[in-house]
Amino acid sequence: MLGCGAGFASDRLDAAVALVERVRLDWLILECLGERTLAFAHRDRRADPNRGFDPLLERRMRALLPLCAARGVRFLSNMGAANPRAAAQATVRIARELGLLGLRVAVLLGDEVTEALAPDTPLWEGGRLADRGPPLAANAYLGCAELLAALATGAEVVLTGRVADPSLFLAPMIARFGWRLDDWDRLAAGTLIGHLLECGMQVTGGYFADPGKKEVPDLARCGFPYAEVAPDGTAVITKTPGSGGRVDARTVKEQLFYEVHDPARYVTPDVVADFTRVQITEIGPDRVQISGARGYPRPPQLKVTIGFDGGYLAEAEISYAGPNAAARARLARAILSERMRAVHGYEGPLRIDLIGLRALHATALPEPEEGEDVRLRAALRAPEREWGELLAWEVEALLTCGPAGGGGFRSRIVPQVTTASASLPRERVRSEVVVFAA
Repeated sequence: MLGCGAGFASDRLDAAVALVERVRLDWLILECLGERTLAFAHRDRRADPNRGFDPLLERRMRALLPLCAARGVRFLSNMGAANPRAAAQATVRIARELGLLGLRVAVLLGDEVTEALAPDTPLWEGGRLADRGPPLAANAYLGCAELLAALATGAEVVLTGRVADPSLFLAPMIARFGWRLDDWDRLAAGTLIGHLLECGMQVTGGYFADPGKKEVPDLARCGFPYAEVAPDGTAVITKTPGSGGRVDARTVKEQLFYEVHDPARYVTPDVVADFTRVQITEIGPDRVQISGARGYPRPPQLKVTIGFDGGYLAEAEISYAGPNAAARARLARAILSERMRAVHGYEGPLRIDLIGLRALHATALPEPEEGEDVRLRAALRAPEREWGELLAWEVEALLTCGPAGGGGFRSRIVPQVTTASASLPRERVRSEVVVFAA
């Protein structure tokens, strides 16, 4: 029994607690590492060598470690992010404070591959590495071949950095059932299960919900998913008993195609999976059986995510309300654009949205003629913080420089990262497992 206790870095904690309390799991798996999340983690580690792992790690460990220890549930997560070793050391400290003496934490290292990339490494987005400037870091997507060594230690907790999302779920299946690493159909079946579980509540109705069109009951208490996996790779996808949400053929189908560009060739470090013949069958309330994935040999190269310094993102906002608010907001937008471009000479990217006047569809639909509650939002990205400070100054100046009735000013300037992707021959990646004990 494999349960998902997080589908992204800021996922809910109470639902993970309920899953462990109500289901006899073998593994609780938390997938918390997006590409930009990892890049930000590298930025944090540069500022402080003791940081760089998931900032919610301590809260999650304090809530979940005692439950997992009492129930014999092993814990696997990529919350190590850019600093898995520090994440393990923090977990050991927490375990000692909780009285969980003897608890072991295995750490998978080796995904950080910055030194293995040459300046002329081609990027998937076009161009070469040197064109983007020095990287913050580069991380290869490790898979089960590397992760199994960490599981084999028997450690109650396994922490990683960048591992392919479905591999976090597939590795425990391989270890439990003894699947060969070249049994492509079994690996594809396990990858399918992992892909359905990895995003948490997306498969139990969260991302599926659309009132009046796709109803989901008790969404405020939506449950996390888990899978009952058979040795042949068939599985039943379900959710925490007594929780909100739903699991049916439609929620499973939506998640099946999430971020899958080619269902006939879903490429992972472990296998190239073919989902085109997958069978999805409702066998009971909130119970969906899946089978039929086929697999082909794994790719010779691993995907690498590269993070770069993205300069600063500045945002500033001001509101206009009451009669003629839309016209006043449009005037404010024209003034701000002229001040930034013509007066100050800013030539970089600048976006000015009138929220409340179809701002999210500005390129597709015309703005409505009127609106009595409009918020102007201006944003830019620049290498220098000074441009952001200037934008905030100009928006705040609208309070008295006109048009009339502006209020509710606020602004923020935050460091940013950008990412790109590349490929690296898998033989150039060297992984290592280190075990810590409480």
